[in-house]
Amino acid sequence: MAGTVVFSLSGVLLACRSRMDPIGMLILAAVTAIGGGTVRDLVLGVRPVFWITDPTYIWVVLATVVGSLIGFRYIHRLDRRILPVADAFGLALFVVIGANKALLMGMPGVVAVSMGLFTGVVGGVIRDVLARRVPMVLCREIYATAAIAGGMVYVLLINLGVGSLAIVLSLVTTLGLRLAAIYWNLALPLFAWVVIEPQLPRQLETGEATEPDIDAAAANVVQTSAPPASRPKLRVRMVSRRKARSLWPDNDEDTSR
Repeated sequence: MAGTVVFSLSGVLLACRSRMDPIGMLILAAVTAIGGGTVRDLVLGVRPVFWITDPTYIWVVLATVVGSLIGFRYIHRLDRRILPVADAFGLALFVVIGANKALLMGMPGVVAVSMGLFTGVVGGVIRDVLARRVPMVLCREIYATAAIAGGMVYVLLINLGVGSLAIVLSLVTTLGLRLAAIYWNLALPLFAWVVIEPQLPRQLETGEATEPDIDAAAANVVQTSAPPASRPKLRVRMVSRRKARSLWPDNDEDTSR
């Protein structure tokens, strides 16, 4: 239930930040808390899903939303870092829950890791889509990677017969990676189509291209309707998140969650 409370709170905080009414708060809290587990049960063929057989989860979501409405004045003043930190705790807990349920059903390790990922990530994806945000798992920060790493640690230790440490080390792995990503703004690199001047590839091959040359080429993002024959050559380049923010500042959304 701790994970349900934490994920419900993250949904409430995002609803407050998106200026939603109490119904919007309830919907975001519910999909965040039980959305991932619902998809997991549907994929595993569990009927009915967990929150129908045990309505306690629904009551926990309702209690979290009501408590948030009562303390709205204080929640609205919370530091912006509280939302991603709360989300990180919920992610770590739900990864263990999802992987454990798959293993109890006799599923292979790769399926258990996937179910841990689904349980921890899908609810947040639905929440972000409803709030008209690009889901963090799709475009920025180390999120799904942390969930996969935590799930792999849990499954590996269970298979090695050290179940007493599996939960703790899985939580530490997921939470540690996620909090490190939040604190140091860590992120996986992205791939982008950029315009490369005709002479630049040869310069790159010979090592004669300078850093300003590369930056200038990367900054020339394709925005032309000219015929294909007259367009500059395209190249796929891997760029860091910091470079991406400098190239496309209009797409740099609030990284808090």
